[in-house]
Order: sequence, then structure tokens, then C-alpha cells
Amino acid sequence: MTTSQDIEVDEDVASLAPSDKTTSSGTSLASSVLQYEFKYGRRYHAYQAGSYAFPNDEPEQDRLDMVHHVYYRALHDKLFLAPLDPSGKRVLDIGTGTGIWAIQMGDQFPRAREILGIDLSPIQPSWVPPNVRFQVDDIEKQWVVSEPFDFIHCRYMAGSIRDWPRLIGQCFENLKPGGWLELQETKNMPYSEDGSLKEESYMVKLMGGLIRACERIGRTLDPAPSMEGWVRGAGFENVIARKIKLPVGVWPKDARLKECGALLRLNFAEGVEGFTAALFEEVLGWEREEIKALNAGVRAEGSRNDIHPIFDFHVISAQKPVGV
Repeated sequence: MTTSQDIEVDEDVASLAPSDKTTSSGTSLASSVLQYEFKYGRRYHAYQAGSYAFPNDEPEQDRLDMVHHVYYRALHDKLFLAPLDPSGKRVLDIGTGTGIWAIQMGDQFPRAREILGIDLSPIQPSWVPPNVRFQVDDIEKQWVVSEPFDFIHCRYMAGSIRDWPRLIGQCFENLKPGGWLELQETKNMPYSEDGSLKEESYMVKLMGGLIRACERIGRTLDPAPSMEGWVRGAGFENVIARKIKLPVGVWPKDARLKECGALLRLNFAEGVEGFTAALFEEVLGWEREEIKALNAGVRAEGSRNDIHPIFDFHVISAQKPVGV
């Protein structure tokens, strides 16, 4: 497993308010999945209601696109790290969300045969590269695949999957011999290398509450530490495990990490309401005023440069044996 050195703190940076972010929009794929549920001032998907605890409205789509950019920059402007050439290949993107990864794949690899993105919500745009298409479905149900894939990509699905080993097993079964699976997930408990992030931190309280709530509904928020073991247990070989540090805030000296940190700070500032609304009230039983106080504390901590939170981003690339 690879990891990076300690992140150097930029002592000269000033505390700044989060900036605006780019907006995005999506179009429908089927009227049957447009019976959205509205609660807490947000919109939630209707398909298999209750299987996804976070919003799917435009603010959430903007946030997902922003997180995509963070991961792209974290991987040094790469969409994946598995050692393969997508040319002529069939690619599956599990939990495609806004479709931004699949669309960027289509743009960067126009010779890829097909890039299929699957999600519960029809929030993907209709104007896409010719080798990209989207499908509304539940990836945890039994797969019906006419032809196996060459590459399966699964990213940022923490809190969404009930049975990770089963899902990884289905990926194995539906890959061609020699095909690759890549899982990209963040270990969802922050830490600091200098002791600046305390146990009583609002961010620590937030993530601890989200982890407990997702465990109660049977959808772990922290699959990252177990992913390598799961792929090995499913029969994959040539497993490559990488761990990349992602800061929250503009405190790193490194320009690329500062960019990632600025976006992750904005992710918490503008995303915390969607993180906590359903899970903290409906699952943990918090009062609305308690939730508001937590959200305000998370936003305030994000703008402080004397606190240096870090999340570990795990990337697991694994190959199906050629002879299977």
C-alpha cells in the first residue's frame, strides 16, 4: 500500500469564506422515477425509496461534480489508476450520479466501445459523448448482463451499499477474464497529523454520527478499510492498493492539495445540511436545533486554518484472473 508524506502546512494562508461553485443540471430518463420525495427542504430520489439517504437535487448534483474534481486532482488528473487502455472496451460506472465520470471517460477515450453509467436517479444529462449511455437501476439487485465488461469503476458509494462483498462478487462474475475492477472510497473518519483536530471537533462528531446512522440502516459509511480484503476474497488477483491523503481546508502548502482542500471545505460547508437532515433526525433521533448547531459548527471549523483535517482516499485496483 502506498501513502504520502505528511502534508506541509501553509502558515501564511488567510481564512477565506467558501466561493461559489459551478452549477449543473440533469434530464429525466423515465417518468416512473420522477415521483420525487421532498422533505427537509430537499429533493430525494423515488426509485427504491429509502435505499439512499441523501438528496438528489441540483445543489447535491453540484456537490457531487465538485467531489469528482477533487478525486480527479487527487489522482493527478486521472480518472482511474488501473493499468488498462479503454480503447475497444466495455466500461461500467456503478452509481454514476450526475454521470460526470462516465462523460469525461467518453471525452478522453473516444475509442472506448461503450461506457455505461448506472444510478438510482435519472439526473444525468442527455447530451453525452456517443459511446456513453445511462440506465436507471439498482446495482444491488441481480445483474442481467448480455455481455461482460472489461472495466468496472465504483466510486463514492459509501452509505449506499447494503452488501459490499456481494456487489464485488457480482463485479467479478460480470467481468471478462483479465478485466479490471477499481474501487475508490474515502475512509470517513478525519484525523490530523499535528493534533490540531480534536475528538470534540464538530467534523469528528459529524462523521461519527453519519457512520453510526449508516450502520443502523445497514449501509456502512466506511467500506474503504475493508475493500482490499473483499476483492481478494472474491477471487481477484494483481491487487494494487493505494492510499492518498486529502486535506480539508486551504492550509496545505502544496498547490494541488490546497485546491483539493478548498473544494472539500466547500463540500462540508454546503453539503453538511444534506448529510445530516434525514440520517440525524430519522435514524439518530436528534432534534432539529441540535442538527442546526452541529451544521453551523462544521461550517465554522471548515474556515479555520489552525485545524488541519485529513481524510485517507483509498484506491483499490484488481484484476480478474485470465483463466477464469
